[in-house]
Amino acid sequence: MTKAKSEEDGLDFAKKYIKEGVEDEVDAINMSLDILAEDVANNIEVKNIIRRDGLVRARILAEKKEDEDLTYENYYDFNEKIKNLKPFQILALNRAEKNNNLTVKLEFTDNYNLTLIKNLYKSENDYTEELIKRTIEDSYKRLLLPTITTEIKNKLTEKAEEESIKVFSKNLKPYILQRPIKDKNIIGLDPGYRTGCKVAVIDKHGKFLDQAVIYPVKPHSKEKESIEILKNLIKKYNVDIIALGNATASRETEIVVNKLLKEVEGVSYAIVNEAGASVYSASKLGEEEFPDLDVTIRGAVSMARRLQDPMAELVKIDPKHLGVGQYQHDINQKN
Repeated sequence: MTKAKSEEDGLDFAKKYIKEGVEDEVDAINMSLDILAEDVANNIEVKNIIRRDGLVRARILAEKKEDEDLTYENYYDFNEKIKNLKPFQILALNRAEKNNNLTVKLEFTDNYNLTLIKNLYKSENDYTEELIKRTIEDSYKRLLLPTITTEIKNKLTEKAEEESIKVFSKNLKPYILQRPIKDKNIIGLDPGYRTGCKVAVIDKHGKFLDQAVIYPVKPHSKEKESIEILKNLIKKYNVDIIALGNATASRETEIVVNKLLKEVEGVSYAIVNEAGASVYSASKLGEEEFPDLDVTIRGAVSMARRLQDPMAELVKIDPKHLGVGQYQHDINQKN
């Protein structure tokens, strides 16, 4: 190429490269430029120019695509420097892009990068300079940007996932370290509104003893009847403590439990984190343990057992369902 000083020289020089698979002089030149484009794309100095731009100046942009539920409304017209992104923002953008809710792209300072890259490739005349310029721009858009974009996204995701796991670990630790409550008969309460509060009684070994469904809160508001049922179960099985799930209707049910405890002696209660209980209830293991119980009663059993021996109950559940992390369903599950 360096021997050619004009288009005519270039075409003449390219004649000797016409062979099978090469149609003519123009095709020969274009194929040589494709080889040069690959060389540019594999040049470590060139890659580092774009990587530095990604770390310092590049931005990540997001636009609404399909998001009928407005789940990612905070990310419509999102525009932020990559270096300023928070881990939870990265994971949110990844999920939204995967679910086709948002269009996400990285925007580099192209003109600045191209100027630096072109300075690495010198030419002897205007003709070859124009060919090199055209090739660098082609390599930049077609090969380099997609590669570096993927690389940066992967590194951002890896860093965000590491942070997510740290958050998950920090939040999970108190549940794992919670002391077992041994030698106590326990009532597990899985609260609810319309479908009622599911009740399960277990003995000090975790064996299932009895069940019931009560309706202490709205819309049924059968408070007295519910208290009476619980009093009978407490008396019948010598119950020591009540394990109350912390999800839907928990606050309202707690009020009723406090009223109950004023009418019985020697009984206390504790709030239990019920994250993942519904997953266990419908799991194969839950079905094997309690084949004759309704799935909702299995949840109440899980409440009681989580108080009795937290670790033994938590290990039955896939960690991502414990609900104490940050986009933990999206991260590398092996990690």
